[in-house]
Amino acid sequence: MTTSPHQRGERAQLDPFHAISGFVPHRDQRDLMAHPFFSLSKSRRVAPIHYKAGDVELQVYAVAEHGMATIWDADVLIWAASQILAAQDRGLPTSRFFRFTPYQLLNAIGRSTGARSYFLIKGALTRLQSTVIRTNIRHGEHWRRQQFSWINEWEELAARSGRVEGMEFVLPEWLYQGIIDRRLVLAIDPDYFRLTGGIERWLYRIARKHAGRQRHGWRFELRHLHAKSGSQARYSDFAIDVRAIARRQPIPGYLLAIERGVDAAELVHIRPVENLCVTSPDIRTSGANDIRTSGANLTVHQAHGSQLSLWSDERNRSRKDSKEESKSYYLEARSGDNSSLLGPSRREKAR
Repeated sequence: MTTSPHQRGERAQLDPFHAISGFVPHRDQRDLMAHPFFSLSKSRRVAPIHYKAGDVELQVYAVAEHGMATIWDADVLIWAASQILAAQDRGLPTSRFFRFTPYQLLNAIGRSTGARSYFLIKGALTRLQSTVIRTNIRHGEHWRRQQFSWINEWEELAARSGRVEGMEFVLPEWLYQGIIDRRLVLAIDPDYFRLTGGIERWLYRIARKHAGRQRHGWRFELRHLHAKSGSQARYSDFAIDVRAIARRQPIPGYLLAIERGVDAAELVHIRPVENLCVTSPDIRTSGANDIRTSGANLTVHQAHGSQLSLWSDERNRSRKDSKEESKSYYLEARSGDNSSLLGPSRREKAR
């Protein structure tokens, strides 16, 4: 892959960080978990995401040739964050400039290491580099807007036979600073990487970020979640998908329930499983079939369609995205966790 003189200069100024082998705890960056930075579909997305919540603004733009970086492509960034923090834990120096083998990456996120995966990883890196983000997140009162890509550059190191022996990439400063500030990072369940649906993966990250280990969990209006996701699906289709997920309960470590709040607003109640196991011993962290939700119209539809991707999964039964092209997604500033959204009887049941 060719690089510009500026990019070559950037790598020349950075000390390389060699990826750590062996088990590394998985960690995710809070800003990436809380905001709609990625496409939730494996099909190519070109339409931008425009998002605003209070003082937070972000825009995500894709190049038509490659499409927007997906939530599966974000596994690369999760792996990078995990590597950096594991190195810090061991007292090792870190850098934005990564050197690694594709095997290290693929093995860490639970993917096959066959020739096809080595080929498809290049597509993920290309989308991460070509996706452009503009945001004012993490600037506080000193407001300014930054523009960057998830990866500044990447390169494969191959033998004459064509066998890939190693890879390199450079993370943007914005992301690197958000990783080394340990307050902005959360540990995640390894089973996250087994989730095959885009909305499932996104809901896990929302659950981990907002509900965490809080006893009563967190509540969102379903329309709030739709805007917060940046999904291209119509609200009605998005709601069907979330209700189906609430029925299947695939989110590791969390339970989802559909409730009705004030003015019959549909709410999603996310609760950590650990706090329910004492009174409900049959509940599992994933795959629970006996759990029921309130106010949910049950369906077998899943969130988004599949495509040729590093993170494709033939077991994932899926449907096509809504044909409706939404140009932007705006979220009115309001609390995600608000018990007043429930009527009196609902509030008592939630406790």
